[in-house]
Amino acid sequence: MQTILGANGQIGSELALALKKEFTDDIRLVSRNPKRINDTDELVSANLLDAVETQKAVEGSEIVYLTAGLPIDTALWVEQFPIMMRNVIDACAMHNAKLVYFDNTYMYPQTNDLLTEKIPFKPYGEKGRVRGLLAQILLDAMDEGQVQAIICRAPEFYGPGKTKSITNTTVLDKLRAGESAKVFISDKTLRTLIYTPDASKAMALLGNTPDAYGQTWHLPCDDNRLTYKQLIDIASDTLGANCDYTVLKKWQLKLLSFVSKPLRETLELLPRYEVDNLFVSDKFKARFPDFEITSYRDGLVKTLLENRRRQSDE
Repeated sequence: MQTILGANGQIGSELALALKKEFTDDIRLVSRNPKRINDTDELVSANLLDAVETQKAVEGSEIVYLTAGLPIDTALWVEQFPIMMRNVIDACAMHNAKLVYFDNTYMYPQTNDLLTEKIPFKPYGEKGRVRGLLAQILLDAMDEGQVQAIICRAPEFYGPGKTKSITNTTVLDKLRAGESAKVFISDKTLRTLIYTPDASKAMALLGNTPDAYGQTWHLPCDDNRLTYKQLIDIASDTLGANCDYTVLKKWQLKLLSFVSKPLRETLELLPRYEVDNLFVSDKFKARFPDFEITSYRDGLVKTLLENRRRQSDE
């Protein structure tokens, strides 16, 4: 049994597909209101803030994938994420299950340094401190022999379906709707983005690779990084339109944040848009040289034309 905790999001959904295709039919999907992805999926409703419910959700699992998220709300993150992490670690320890944790880069320095698995944590704000704390809680549990685990770390997402990120929300979704995109801070800095199906496929592969445990892995990204200007140029070619965009400077975003809570919650992430974002996934590529990484052009085409494909299939 391989179990996905937080199975309703895009990463969890894609992970269920990847596991079914390559590794197992014995998949359990866990969330407060889980929905079947594959015909053979087992559904379990659980609140990961409840230790007993978490233990029951994990029972019988060989491998557990933690992909659960929370709304982008600092207070919620501070209060709830550490409880969820400790409950999941305890449940995996109780049932002798391996744990694969899907992490982000909020705890990393927001500079143009090369970001490898070895870079020290240097969070800029409270969300970064929480994500750093979660990783450290798990690293400590691994060092103490409580649980066999893998940390799978990914940069900002882009992709189809329910993918949520600044790039999807303010750029790709706007362009698909025929609206002007909103670019944060600069259209000239290089972005490292991960295509959500690639992230999930890589996590499934790592979870089913015994010698990958006990380590942190950067999930694989196309190294031919683009600026937002280049990304929007590809969008124009793909959509057959002159895609328009506006660059919102830091002072404008800070001003808008007074009337927008979602924007206010992203302020601590803004420094990463001022500089090149150089997330490095060489370790994964060396260990799994046959893994096919989606190019930015191919990923953007699939994402931007998704609505049109759905309409043509209906």
